[in-house]
Amino acid sequence: MKEIILTLTALMVFMPMQAKAFCGFYVAKADADLFNEASKVVMSREEDRTVMTMANDFQGDVKDFAIVIPVPTVIKKSQVNVADNKLIDHLDSYTAPRLVEYYDDNPCHQRVYMEAMRSGAAPMTSMDSEAFKEAKKLGVTIEESYTVGEYDILILSAKESDGLLKWLNNESYKLPKGAEPILKSYIKQDMKFFVAKVNVKEFESSGFTYLRPLQVAYESEKFMLPIRLGTLNAKGPQDLILMTLTKKGRVEPVNYRTTKIPTGNDIPLFVANEFGDFYKAMFATQVEKEKMKTVFLEYAWDMAWCDPCAADPLQPEELRELGVWWLDEGTGMMLPGRRAMPPQAVNAYVTRMHVRYDAKTFPEDLVLQVTEDRQNFQGRYVMRHPWNEEADCEEATAYYQDLTKRFEKEAKTLANLTGWDISDIRKKMEENGQSFDMKPHKDERPWWEQMWDNG
Repeated sequence: MKEIILTLTALMVFMPMQAKAFCGFYVAKADADLFNEASKVVMSREEDRTVMTMANDFQGDVKDFAIVIPVPTVIKKSQVNVADNKLIDHLDSYTAPRLVEYYDDNPCHQRVYMEAMRSGAAPMTSMDSEAFKEAKKLGVTIEESYTVGEYDILILSAKESDGLLKWLNNESYKLPKGAEPILKSYIKQDMKFFVAKVNVKEFESSGFTYLRPLQVAYESEKFMLPIRLGTLNAKGPQDLILMTLTKKGRVEPVNYRTTKIPTGNDIPLFVANEFGDFYKAMFATQVEKEKMKTVFLEYAWDMAWCDPCAADPLQPEELRELGVWWLDEGTGMMLPGRRAMPPQAVNAYVTRMHVRYDAKTFPEDLVLQVTEDRQNFQGRYVMRHPWNEEADCEEATAYYQDLTKRFEKEAKTLANLTGWDISDIRKKMEENGQSFDMKPHKDERPWWEQMWDNG
């Protein structure tokens, strides 16, 4: 019998297996790929319309894949779409926490920081009529059945949780222990159940070698993300990256606290080669500090611009594919290599939230609300390269004296953020151009050699 494994998002069931504008050179990003099996979900929301796009990282035989998602209303075939992984990956890269770098100017000149920026589906194979009859006996109604892309989809409603559980098990969907009370709570809320599995024939004829994201569009006053199902047989805490697109402003949960991830910290230069390890350690430290009882805000910004950009902003056609149905025709976007454009250029505001959770710390689904808060925020970490060329003036002496204090502050900051040993941090700093004994130096070559550099 096939088994269903409930994934990190806990809405998906898989079968086995005031911030100011910033400047600086973009160096690296901390996207979802840093976290093992992190689920990625995009939700576009305006008025009572929601489009939910769910990424798949399933590995294994596609015939063993299925998902069960509680949804607030019956989903018709025309409300389901199969998207491209690149859409979610692009938004993930664009909103990911980032590392930037500055270069100190000659302390003998006026100090000005450099600025830069990088910029119709096949009909579903009919189910056995006995399955419909058995469903009816158990109080389960098959509201809709169809095929979209490589997925066979059912929309179920139920009167009792035990009947729904029994029907799913009879149809080879074996839910883990503890599912019935959760199903019961969804039934009490009059939720429906979106059930999808792979149509192997359609998958083989599609030409794809991976499962594409599923999209569901619906209208409901409820703006929520079900996460409880996925905690039932999880081996430990799970990571969810939730990215939202709205017209008004930032999205936040109403039933859990929101905490901004630490940002704007100066960190040592060697972190450029270890940014992934840094961010994972920093995030784990913050999760422990908050006792895994908060939703972390990693990014909130108008889609029209970014500063600095970890990836190019999404183009209008990409936003529409992700459900931004309200996007005005002819809306201007930031061109590659350009800096900020006016925030009103695109009426799509993106919020990125990162949740690490288990059944104990997050016993309820995420209930969300759209706010009118349009303050910019990003997880951003800064490396400052010291001036290491000629500097012969009084200001240079003071500058190099201050460098020792600056380097020590960076070491302590990194240790506090990550829990890393400060002596190891100091050693790596010394090895990567941040000596705690830097001094000004004068070029003693003849002036003509300095001018032509041909000595």
